[in-house]
Formats: sequence, structure tokens, C-alpha cells
Amino acid sequence: MAPEEDAGTELLLQSFERRFLAARALRSFPWQSLEAKLRDSSDSELLRDILQKTVKHPVCVKHPPSVKYVRCFLSELIKKPSGGSVTLSESTAIISHGTTGLVTWDAALYLAEWAIENPGAFTDRTVLELGSGAGLTGLAICKMCHPRAYIFSDCHSRVLKQLRGNVLLNGLSLEADITANLDSPRVTVAQLDWDVATVCQLSAFQPDVVIAADVLYCPEAIMSLVGVLRRLAACREHQRAPEVYVAFTVRNPGTCQLFTTELGRAGIKWEAEPRHDQKLFPYEEHLEMAILNLTL
Repeated sequence: MAPEEDAGTELLLQSFERRFLAARALRSFPWQSLEAKLRDSSDSELLRDILQKTVKHPVCVKHPPSVKYVRCFLSELIKKPSGGSVTLSESTAIISHGTTGLVTWDAALYLAEWAIENPGAFTDRTVLELGSGAGLTGLAICKMCHPRAYIFSDCHSRVLKQLRGNVLLNGLSLEADITANLDSPRVTVAQLDWDVATVCQLSAFQPDVVIAADVLYCPEAIMSLVGVLRRLAACREHQRAPEVYVAFTVRNPGTCQLFTTELGRAGIKWEAEPRHDQKLFPYEEHLEMAILNLTL
């Protein structure tokens, strides 16, 4: 771009970023000038800048969507300023500090959309999330579905640190905070290693609902997940077992087959949830997503 175009673009971005991050309702947006710049741009640099400065979502940055799609996505945020927004601090690398848990994966977005469409599954209930990662799904549920309590969990110290930061970044309080908003759910960030967690430790959570998203990435993780689900069922031997929802992207059919096979061996029944109609987040539409409802 020419120097004068760079200056105009920077002013446009600064104006949008200032109003957007100030969490004020946007009554108008310079769509025409923005679209003109996007259409005239020879690459997706401006589009990446907008997404990096507002949504901070690495999936968008890696796969910039079309001008029309960005307009629809940002319009959705502008139309619903009181409906709750989620702000995340994330890594820009898929793998960082030896973990993939510092970024948001597609199934987390898909599960968040499903939760927003089905708030009754979480309202006034205690929710335990396994492998929370950056925390987007849980934050969306806390803001939109009114759970009684929400437990984010992961095993990696760096992920847990980022999770605590993201909880506070979104105006929620951790359970130990005596100044916590009584209208918000009780929020806990717990270290949980599926391989070593005991029935006694898991029983302290007393979840009504258990969720997980994009955790079926290798056979070892699948075996660990099925194991911890069996122990969660044992925690509530004389009570109703928690409802379980596992969302995943079908990248390798063999991995999904292994998961359902191991569920059968563990005596855990499952059924697939129907695809939902919500489309709030910018994941790639060609990806095959699924949510399994498990009966422990």
C-alpha cells in the first residue's frame, strides 16, 4: 500500500479497536470504507489486522475468511452488545510450551454455539469441563447459560495460568474472591490430570454436567478420557450420573471409531446430538463436527 493508504488504514483500525475494546455498543461502523479497503487490498493483511486487534482468535488469523463473512461476524457482535462477549488471551502458535491448550480449537467454538442454543442443559447446574484449554466454551456458558457453578480444568500449569487470567479478563471472579458477584456462577480453575485423578478427588466436584471439546487427538488421550469418565460415574454411585457432552472435529475417522469402541467396552452408552443452527464463530464450515451425549 502507498504511505497515505497505510495511514488511513491505521486510523480506521485504531478507531474500531478503541470503541470495540472499550465494550461500548457500536451504533455504526464504516462498512463502506472498510469493504472498499478490503476489496482493493492485494492480500489479507488488513483482514488479519482487524481480527488480531479485536477477536484475537488464531484460527481466524491462519485462515482469513471472506469480506462478506467478516462483515456478518462483526455485525453479530455489534447487534448483541448486551448478550455477552468473550475476550481471550491466547497463544498465536498451535503448539506452545509443550501443549496445544493455549489456543482455541474448532470444536470448542462448535460446543459453545450448541450450549448457547441449549442453555437449559446448564442453567442452575454445576458444570465440569475437562481439558478447558483457553476457556472459550466455559466463558460462553458462564455468560449465556447461567450455571450455578463452573469448574474449568486442565493439567498443564501454563494453561491453568492463562485460564485464570481469561476468567478475570471476562469480569468473572474465582471462587476464593469474597467480592464475587452473587449473580455470576461460582467459578473454579482446577488442576486435573486424567491419569492420576482418583474417585475421591473427582467426587469433590459433584458435577451435574461434564463437557469436553477437541480432546480426542490421539489414542492415549482417548484412553485417559474414558478412564476419567468411568471414575466420574463411580463418584455418584447412589445418585444420578452427570450428563456428558463431548464435542470433536472429525479429522481422522479411525480416532472417532476408537473413542466409540472404548466407550462401549466401558459400558458407556452414547448418541450423537443433532447439528445445531447457531453460527456465531468463525470456524471453517467444511469441517465435520460432532457432539456425543454420553450416559455413564
